[in-house]
Amino acid sequence: MYSLNHKVTISTCNSEGRLKLYSALQMMQDCSELWIDSEPGIKQYFADQNMTQVLAFRQVEIMRVPQYKENLTVTTSVYDMKPMFGYRNTFIYDSDGNPCYKTWSLGAFIDKATGRLKRIDAATLETMALDSQLEMDYKEHRIVLPKDGGVKYDAIPVMKSDIDYNRHVNNANYIRMAMELLPDNFNVKSLRVEYKIATKYGEVLIPTVFTTDDVVTVSLSVNDKVSAIVEFSCK
Repeated sequence: MYSLNHKVTISTCNSEGRLKLYSALQMMQDCSELWIDSEPGIKQYFADQNMTQVLAFRQVEIMRVPQYKENLTVTTSVYDMKPMFGYRNTFIYDSDGNPCYKTWSLGAFIDKATGRLKRIDAATLETMALDSQLEMDYKEHRIVLPKDGGVKYDAIPVMKSDIDYNRHVNNANYIRMAMELLPDNFNVKSLRVEYKIATKYGEVLIPTVFTTDDVVTVSLSVNDKVSAIVEFSCK
């Protein structure tokens, strides 16, 4: 397990003085990325093999939204590891040790040169310290879009500030973009996001929104190919 301490600051708050979901996701991402420092065998293998880990899926349950100046602890732990995929929990706790956000995610191991999946060898996998899978409502990692009923919105150009060190749109930024399309007063209680094709600087994302009473699903596509699907639920 790896952990980071945070405080809810002005820059991470919304207009009501509560932690923005986008900021919470950045906290989770930072902790997950720095986790590799706690696994020297994996870290060295990735360096030697010119590999990186990218997010393929994340599910988030929102138990309570923290407020300005609250102290938080983010923890991440890997509970299963396959040659090309890793499964982890990343939780955010308040100062009393109660979870504010519960998540599980699926990460893919990628060759930096080719952008394709790449295996970790068995000997390196055996060096991994696995933790227990934490309690939450685990849902399917494949999001199926409705066949019809989607409404297209204005194109979203990918800006320089959207790009991270992997040279594509950072995973939290897809969710930030999708949230701008939610109806007013839609109170997000949980979400699932599936990442399909990395989007690069200069490309243009076309959003299509599918809405029911309790769920809003946003598909973000480039040249008719889906880059990411974000499903928000108010239940």
